[in-house]
Amino acid sequence: MKLYNHVELPAQWPPRIVETTLDQPPSKEHRKQWPDVVNIALGRQLFVDDFLIETTDLNRVFHQPTLAEQPVFVPETPLEMDGGNIPCACPFNDGIFYDDEDGKFKMWYQAGWFDGVAYAESNDGIHWTRLTEIDATRANDRVIPEEQGALRDGAAVWIDYHAAEPDERYKMMVFFRKFGEEPVTYLTMPKHFHDVPGSVPPKEMIKLYKSANGIDWAEAGETGMAGDNSTFFYNPFTRKWVFSLRTFSALDSRVRTRGYYETEDFFHGTQWKAEDIRYWARTDIYDRPDPELGYYTQLYNLDATPYESLMLGVYTVFLGPPNTVCERTGSLKITDLKLAFSRDGFHWERPTYEPFIASSKVAGRWDNGYAHSPNGVCLVVGDELYMYVSMFSGVSPNLGVHEYAGGSLGLAKLRRDGFSSLTDDGQGGSVTTKKLIFSGDRLFVNADAAQGKFYAEVLDEAGEVIPGFSKDQCEPIGVDSTCVQIRWIGGNLEAVANRTIKLRFYLEKASLYAFWITADEEGRSGGYMAAGGPGFHKGQDVRRNG
Repeated sequence: MKLYNHVELPAQWPPRIVETTLDQPPSKEHRKQWPDVVNIALGRQLFVDDFLIETTDLNRVFHQPTLAEQPVFVPETPLEMDGGNIPCACPFNDGIFYDDEDGKFKMWYQAGWFDGVAYAESNDGIHWTRLTEIDATRANDRVIPEEQGALRDGAAVWIDYHAAEPDERYKMMVFFRKFGEEPVTYLTMPKHFHDVPGSVPPKEMIKLYKSANGIDWAEAGETGMAGDNSTFFYNPFTRKWVFSLRTFSALDSRVRTRGYYETEDFFHGTQWKAEDIRYWARTDIYDRPDPELGYYTQLYNLDATPYESLMLGVYTVFLGPPNTVCERTGSLKITDLKLAFSRDGFHWERPTYEPFIASSKVAGRWDNGYAHSPNGVCLVVGDELYMYVSMFSGVSPNLGVHEYAGGSLGLAKLRRDGFSSLTDDGQGGSVTTKKLIFSGDRLFVNADAAQGKFYAEVLDEAGEVIPGFSKDQCEPIGVDSTCVQIRWIGGNLEAVANRTIKLRFYLEKASLYAFWITADEEGRSGGYMAAGGPGFHKGQDVRRNG
């Protein structure tokens, strides 16, 4: 199978990878499937890896978002406050999406630790309205009825804009532990440890749900078995639902890894068996232990979302302490969020191992630890990316401290496409792409040239400048913009529409984040918008009538 970008998937898909080490990064053999000619007809093209680059003397810089000092959503209601024991009001992982049909930011979240799947919505992504404020007839903010004796763990939601049936537009999975028929909370549940003889494990299950509006849900079956903190996402490039499953290393059963399972049918194709799950990802030697904690790092979760022309991944990296230490001391688990990028949806490029969003590790602060990304990962809001993050303070009104107390939602903002940039460091430089095929007649860039200049030229397959598209004929860019068109004096890309080309970008005290070619005069890329955002249609950067 050949993907839109011309990556050729191998005959055995998904790949069956055998673990050979717990320390070394995964093989880069998949890069052999990277094409010599890249199709850039869909979405903005990001320089997060070397997929597009033939030659360059520029430096790649990775950027971190700015996390707001205060959370945008905190425990307040009786359900969220959990009687003052383990307050929680944040996704775990649940989901935050923008529904462009009714123009609302929508959030599904954990209300009270291991308790309700609740709902809130927003007009701006910052100020949130709970379900009981939307519908006064509701007794609380739950959207999944409470089941006596059962506790939720991780959950995941997705908006399916192309659902076959209206009542399947919203999809959800929830991991439950069933302890019996009597009411149970996290503090009163029977303790179970795998290495304690006589302890009785709860019944574990993953239930699937469907909904037409994201509020009224109906059960729609169960999946095969997997660990808690399992999630899912949709890969539009392969047209598959992908389940990111909590698994353990075949080399050391104490080490968390991620398993991969894909299906075309969300509700009827999810009865996987253990042998159907592919080993997928883990941390490696470059995920350094926290110098204060000193524990071996592990992959706690792996979320993914389609962003423009690639898949954006978030590695939740566990730094410790182990559960037994946290339970004994009340200390929080420390997890940091790190980024990864994929051109085929399975193999990940991790060009930086630096935290993208890190736990502060400051006792009592809302962002003390246990960082989680919500399903959907990020939203595109104007010139910014909204990167929500659930974090925990460890503060319990009744207990003083608790490892899962004080869950709130924070908001980090990043420049659109701003994961990385190519820069000349003030010395001047250029980047030349691989051979490209495209559609459209307008070249746009996301670049910062406010203190300098930025030029582009169009080359033929042999690397020779095509007449009319030289640097000297390019109108220089001298602004900072996430969407600015490149023009040549007397030249239009329509003249080379049927040719295979290369692009060369010249930077003089400038930074380049992305480029794309489109027929849209406003610069709409047609790419995928992760969890959506205002102004897009069905989760893509296209006009509503497009």
